[in-house]
Amino acid sequence: MFPWHQYLLAVLFIAAGFNHFRKPKVYERIMPSYIPGHSSMVLFTGILEMIFGFMLITKESQSIGAWGIIVLLILFIPVHVHMLQHKEASMKIPKWLLIARFPMQLAIMYWAYLYC
Repeated sequence: MFPWHQYLLAVLFIAAGFNHFRKPKVYERIMPSYIPGHSSMVLFTGILEMIFGFMLITKESQSIGAWGIIVLLILFIPVHVHMLQHKEASMKIPKWLLIARFPMQLAIMYWAYLYC
């Protein structure tokens, strides 16, 4: 049996991935224009988040799932920068919270790294 926090991270990523399908327009709106195929990319990253979340809860694949989460979080950094730089992408989130997402992202990467 895994520690409760490993299951929590898995559930968070599975739910976040599912949310890509539930509200795709929200994710499309925050993507930088230089990223091609916004709707396809949103669905693809949602699938990956769910897959890596599920992989985190099996002994044989937890390391791959954790590394997958870390890579995704690194790939999402341009989206966070875009949200900080463009008001229409910020979704009216306060600037301080958009800035706080960067250290939170690092903390989640470290959290995932615990299961590598």
